[in-house]
Amino acid sequence: MWRGRVGAFLRVWGFWPTGVPRRRLLSCDAASQAGSNSPHCWNCGGPWGPGRENRFFCPQCRALQAPDPTRDYFSLMDCNRSFRVDTAKLQHRYQQLQRLVHPDFFSQRSQTEKDFSEKHSTLVNDAYKTLLAPLSRGLYLVS
Repeated sequence: MWRGRVGAFLRVWGFWPTGVPRRRLLSCDAASQAGSNSPHCWNCGGPWGPGRENRFFCPQCRALQAPDPTRDYFSLMDCNRSFRVDTAKLQHRYQQLQRLVHPDFFSQRSQTEKDFSEKHSTLVNDAYKTLLAPLSRGLYLVS
């Protein structure tokens, strides 16, 4: 009934007859992301693209994001998932992550970013302590 130019005109100008179901218009980006549950930034609403596992900050507004609860310690600390771990590399990665997410660096930011910083820092500390000690690393591997 409302197809072609008339339907497009009505959608663009916001006029739509009552009783006719509306369809959500999709842009090129939205069409490519439709059906995927891609997370969005809590601050600006910007979408996360592929490769979120190595990002702690929104690419648009640079706000610190919530930690990923599904991420394991090995991927967080950029180590192979095995019993043998290069402790020098582990220590370097720990210091690198703490420079990014330590709560002292977020004292002038919003309360949400402060909370996320504490959660990230706690997660990094737990991952480092677990993977540094051979016994806890082995127990973590079998769990």
